[in-house]
Amino acid sequence: MTVIASAPGKIVLSGEYAVLWGAPAVCMAVDRRAVATVQPANACGLATPGFTGSDPFRVVDAVSPGGRPACDITLDTTAFANNGSKIGLGSSAALTAALAAALDSSVEIYEQTLAAHKRLQGNSGSGVDVAAAVHGGLLEYSMTSREAASLPWPNGLAFRVIWTGVPVSTGEKLRKLAAQARQPALRSRSALLLVAPRMAQAWRSADAGAILETYVTYIGVLRQFSVDHDLGIFDAGHDKLTDAAMADGLVYKPSGAGGGDIGMLFGRSDNELDAFLAKRADLIHGVIACGLDPDGVRLERQ
Repeated sequence: MTVIASAPGKIVLSGEYAVLWGAPAVCMAVDRRAVATVQPANACGLATPGFTGSDPFRVVDAVSPGGRPACDITLDTTAFANNGSKIGLGSSAALTAALAAALDSSVEIYEQTLAAHKRLQGNSGSGVDVAAAVHGGLLEYSMTSREAASLPWPNGLAFRVIWTGVPVSTGEKLRKLAAQARQPALRSRSALLLVAPRMAQAWRSADAGAILETYVTYIGVLRQFSVDHDLGIFDAGHDKLTDAAMADGLVYKPSGAGGGDIGMLFGRSDNELDAFLAKRADLIHGVIACGLDPDGVRLERQ
């Protein structure tokens, strides 16, 4: 029997880094999906069209720590690459969820996917990308409880996903931050832990005006946090886009670890976002076509 499962990617909208210390994060699943296909065989044969990670067998071993399954496996993350480079949409979590679902012929795989992705990432990360991959939609997530609450998309809030053209390793930034864990907490870290819940509350309100207004404070705090911890969150052109958007009455921020990959441009309408993109074309490497995916992991065939 052939089983095919897929899971969506993610974009972190707020709470990056702060989620590691217990603050809420807001994340959206996006309609670019990793696909895992499992077919009967005598040994683990592995095909990887479009795979963007470093070692696909690490994904298999993370999902099946007791030994590689006796089946043929195809892992496809074509939707998570741009000209062969990863674009920062959480392909590893999506692929882990899809493979877990395909091997179990079930979508009830949240806890095991959290554990598998921890193994894959060397016990780092918050799990927010796994929550998006398994549950789908717009979510508020807590690392402490590992619970994800579904949120409605706010009326009158438009967005575009901007690709910087610079792939970045989230793991490297998390390791750099972890190496500073024994240092005295800087004021900007405390400020980030205060503003992240306010940002989550704004998303919870589904009020586009409150979200855009709160982002102004949030982005300022995140910038200082990046400087204080030498994380380069606003590198790779994020800083210029942030300033340009603010000057035009819009909001732009890096997504997730930052320093490259993607950023989010927010405004009140598609027209004003498109006008900004045309006006600031010199700052835009590319726009990634993707939208909110209401579905989490699913079985496409079993």
